Amino acid sequence: MYSITKMVVYSCERCGKTFKQKGHYMKHLQRKTPCDNMNATLDSIVEKKLDEVVKEKLQELTDKAVKEKLQELVDKVEIDIKNLMPPQSDNVDPTEMEHPKLTYIDLFCGIGGFHQALDKLDCKCVIACDIDKACRENYKLNYGMEPHPDVRKIDPNEIEEDIDIICGGFPCQTFSNAGKKKMFEDDRGLLFDEIVRIAKVKKPKYMFLENVKHILKVGDKKVIEYIKKTLDDNNYNLQLFEISPHNYGVPQQRERVYFVCVRKDIYNESEIVLPPKVKEFAFEDFLDKKEEIDSKYFIDGDVLTCLNAWEEMIKIFPVGEKISPVIMINEHYNGHTEEEFNSYAKWRKGYITANKPLIQKYKPQWDAWYEKHKEILQKREIYGKLEWQAGKIKENDSIFDYFIQVRQSGIRVKRAKHFPTLVAISQIPIYGKEKRYITPRECARLQSFPVDYKIDESDKKSYKQFGNAVNVSNVHTVIKATFDHYGIKSS
Repeated sequence: MYSITKMVVYSCERCGKTFKQKGHYMKHLQRKTPCDNMNATLDSIVEKKLDEVVKEKLQELTDKAVKEKLQELVDKVEIDIKNLMPPQSDNVDPTEMEHPKLTYIDLFCGIGGFHQALDKLDCKCVIACDIDKACRENYKLNYGMEPHPDVRKIDPNEIEEDIDIICGGFPCQTFSNAGKKKMFEDDRGLLFDEIVRIAKVKKPKYMFLENVKHILKVGDKKVIEYIKKTLDDNNYNLQLFEISPHNYGVPQQRERVYFVCVRKDIYNESEIVLPPKVKEFAFEDFLDKKEEIDSKYFIDGDVLTCLNAWEEMIKIFPVGEKISPVIMINEHYNGHTEEEFNSYAKWRKGYITANKPLIQKYKPQWDAWYEKHKEILQKREIYGKLEWQAGKIKENDSIFDYFIQVRQSGIRVKRAKHFPTLVAISQIPIYGKEKRYITPRECARLQSFPVDYKIDESDKKSYKQFGNAVNVSNVHTVIKATFDHYGIKSS
């Protein structure tokens, strides 16, 4: 039998090399150049690899943490932005809520009737202009911007912003009854051309202008024809509206013409339609509380004495009596000769002649009444003139049941359903039932200015300003209808 001897293997602890013969192994250990320390090398390799893996993992963790933190910040910013946005209904597209404000120039701005209306429609005023210093001061007080003093000195090329709208109630005195309809002979009548001059350069999409209704017929309609032709020649389509505050829930009878001018390249070939008229209103809502009104607004002196005198005569007439439109009582008692009568103006002769039947019918009463009150009736020419615009005499009728205005033409008495037209000249309406002038704050309500509107401290100035102003409600009605018609989003 053969025995099997197990082979011995020798291994170097330093480098790991193996030997079958002991002699070779011993020679390896005794070599002059030591063998490589394989264990140290392996340790180094392992350590290096481990370090790389650790660093890689740490970088992955760091990148993930940074990304998560950045996302957290982004989410927070988005939430903050949403909180700053106005609330919206579920069926409204958020993009539809974002629209740039339309810009406008407010010419002949007065105290800002157009500004009030356009502010409600979320528009931005770029420049305003008015020649009246008191109006400019009040405009700045209410809107924080100082109007330019002279429209003729505005250089449209210096206005950097694009302009969407030009608006203005261009001076109406030359076309109104009060202004004697001078038309083109008055420099103010040419200020319409200043609007066109600016429009030629800035080319606004829309122009909204306002004037008295008489502009449609003065000068054998030459004025309105000139305006129409000028607008047409300058690339604007014109649509006219005749409305009054009392058509839309405000008890002031103030017929005005509104010019809606649409640039022809955006004109859609269809007419703008105003909303239905509103006949109902609460008259008392426009009045101050009597007990809170300053005593300076209650009539006294000659005005009250004159009205009390005419009140006595009104009480003499029976129910149903028709009073002449204008009674000129001093002319009846001034003893004029036929020659003097013939020298009177035609209109005066007409009134004197029309008065005679009524005076003859109640001659004893007239004679006694005139003798009693002739001092006050003759004190001023207007005190002897009564313009009765309240219809036939009613039961228990009284001059103080109506609105009264002391005008250049006489004492005008009008039905009290609506306030008479506010005018710039001194014809402040008297509210007969309370024997007082209407207050500036009541004028503000009748012109649809808001409760927080700051009124000029001078009554004289404020009455003039409200008399010249456009009615905010009417302006808003016209412009809002235009915006709706052309799909312009507004508040």
